[in-house]
Amino acid sequence: MYKISLGVFCLVLAVILGNAMVVTGSSDADQMCIPMGRILLEPLEGVEAKRTPVDFNHPTHFGFKCQRCHHKWENDEPIVGCKTNDCHDVAEAPQKSKSGVIDKDLAARYYKTAYHGLCIGCHKEMQIQNNALEISGRVIKENLPNTGPTGCIQCHVKEE
Repeated sequence: MYKISLGVFCLVLAVILGNAMVVTGSSDADQMCIPMGRILLEPLEGVEAKRTPVDFNHPTHFGFKCQRCHHKWENDEPIVGCKTNDCHDVAEAPQKSKSGVIDKDLAARYYKTAYHGLCIGCHKEMQIQNNALEISGRVIKENLPNTGPTGCIQCHVKEE
């Protein structure tokens, strides 16, 4: 029992104090490092930014499944960023056709869709859940999780 407890303690300590988290595949060549710090979310190359880049705190999102954001990841291949080919690689918002319809596949590939739809959508969903818990009286407001930003200026902080 002592050995098991010591082993669990060492494992927890290694995760807490480790500088990088590694998800391993079948060999060393399959290793993949997960960014443990902040990631700067910027527009696609060649796109002029209208707002400041977003300083995304990756570790605060480790409580969620990776696939929540990396929706095409299959667990056995390296994780890639949003702006890779065939994911969110479209630089301009798709326009409505003459019949007034927007191509949904193209709209999903528009890079801002990933950031705004997924990020803000998730934060607003959490806000709704928090409101429901607060109204129910089961949880006091101070004990509810932080929902994260849901507005432009909360993410796009002006540079000083």
